[in-house]
Amino acid sequence: MNAKRVTGWLLVFIGVAILALKLGHAYDPAPTITKWSVKAGPSVAHFVKTASPDMVVYIVLVGLPIAIGGLLLSGVSKSAPDSASSSVQLVSKPLEAQEAPALALNRGKRAKGARQVQSANVLQVAPHARHIWQFDARNGGFSLNREQTTQNGESLPSGVVGKNWRSLFQKKLNIAWLPPEHVFLRVAQFPASEFQETVSMVELQLEKLSPFPVAQIVWSIHVLQHTSGNMQTVIVIVAARNKVEEFLGQLEGQGYLADALELPILDQLQATPVREDGVWIYPESTGGPHSALAAWWYGGVLQNLDFLSIPSTDRSTGLREQLTQMAWAGELEGWLSAPPSFHLVASGPAAQEWEPLLRQGMEQPVEIIEPLPAPRLAAATAQRAALSPPNANLLPPEFSTRYHQQFVDRLWMRSLFAIAGIYTIGVAIYLIALGFANYRTSRVEQQVADLGRSYTNALQLDKKLSILKERQDLKYAALDCYRAVAELMPETLTLEGCNFSDGRRFTLNGKAPPDQVQQLYTFESELRKYPLPNGQQLFDAFKTEIPTIRKINETTVNWSMGLELKRSETYR
Repeated sequence: MNAKRVTGWLLVFIGVAILALKLGHAYDPAPTITKWSVKAGPSVAHFVKTASPDMVVYIVLVGLPIAIGGLLLSGVSKSAPDSASSSVQLVSKPLEAQEAPALALNRGKRAKGARQVQSANVLQVAPHARHIWQFDARNGGFSLNREQTTQNGESLPSGVVGKNWRSLFQKKLNIAWLPPEHVFLRVAQFPASEFQETVSMVELQLEKLSPFPVAQIVWSIHVLQHTSGNMQTVIVIVAARNKVEEFLGQLEGQGYLADALELPILDQLQATPVREDGVWIYPESTGGPHSALAAWWYGGVLQNLDFLSIPSTDRSTGLREQLTQMAWAGELEGWLSAPPSFHLVASGPAAQEWEPLLRQGMEQPVEIIEPLPAPRLAAATAQRAALSPPNANLLPPEFSTRYHQQFVDRLWMRSLFAIAGIYTIGVAIYLIALGFANYRTSRVEQQVADLGRSYTNALQLDKKLSILKERQDLKYAALDCYRAVAELMPETLTLEGCNFSDGRRFTLNGKAPPDQVQQLYTFESELRKYPLPNGQQLFDAFKTEIPTIRKINETTVNWSMGLELKRSETYR
């Protein structure tokens, strides 16, 4: 998993986590957004207030991380190729517009119905190993991104050969090289026409061109346009259906679902510079170390493709006889107009084995031409397959349809699993957040319960303290009241009783002669203004009652009065 994918999943996880925390009421980032917006400036604060902090949370903290994470996950990680994996600029022409097979290959135009490809894999199955090349489409060509060799029994890298939902938007082409020993090549000349018309013309001649019954083969064509005239060369590629299906079954077992079956010899033919009439020999192109493909070019046109093999005895003579028979056939068909020159497209041990045999057998020099290395040959195959129509290869249509249906079904299942996974993660986050919130709530409730008993005890103690202070205050207040009465009450007045009520109310009653009523009012006035040693008044001057006087007889009246202590100011 690369850094982009990790970042993408992390952003998606953050967005889902914030959404779950907010919906679960475990954490709400809206107040934090509001606080930050105030610090950011008045315009930002106004925008947040207008759009509402909750909407900003859903857009910025939930939607934006999920969207960016999805874009990162949908992007294809492409590593820059090193110097050994430089961009391959050898590309082929499309089947309908192939120029003379000479010199260097030119960039081709996309054929009608050809696929827009962003990446391609080319697989070569060898007897003891499998080679895979991964290419990226860049600047009209294909650049080698990765090369890997796996031994038989080892699985192919699923991240390279597999397809996912990104392949719907960024097409990936899986190409397999069909083993050449299962393929037959025929060359025929047809009038220049559109590709589908050429296919129809070849189909009419198929029984004549195919070495097998038509019902038991799969076939395709490769078109080489002539530089002049209105003719075209068609290479008919024929393979036994059972061999192709067996090969595809092996690929399926390795997890490789091919989009095209190609022959690398076609790209090697196109890459070979042809400047004169003669025969070009390609050793090991037919699958065996002692066999080769002979391509006869005359008049700038590919006239014939045939197979050569090195006999076990008298090897040089055997090669000469095979080439001589091919030349006689060319003379009978009328295209061999001069003795051929011989060219060997090989390198290494193959060139060292074939060159002496050809030179001795044909008694003339043999030009050795360096073939395309395997990575560049694979790039040429990828380019040709990308520019060609989907049906211009040996993959049976029913296999292509089945592979596409499997791909769509796999996408649906992966999408469902992904949605279920995201939903499960969201639910898990919500449950974790809910559990954490419940845990915090239970702790707070436990703390409240623990503090409740202490609080109740504290209230009881405070109440007791208040009562004690109340008693203390009342005791001193009573003494002050008695002292005030003792100091201010005239001797002509008689006090019969005094009483405290509600902790504030002080009432007096008694008797007096009728002629001492004025003294009674004076006593009440002085008592109301009686000062304490600290300079404050003992009674509230505004909450006293006017003395009540009731006549009993001619010599005696009853009187009563009420005053209210200023306790809050005096005693507290």
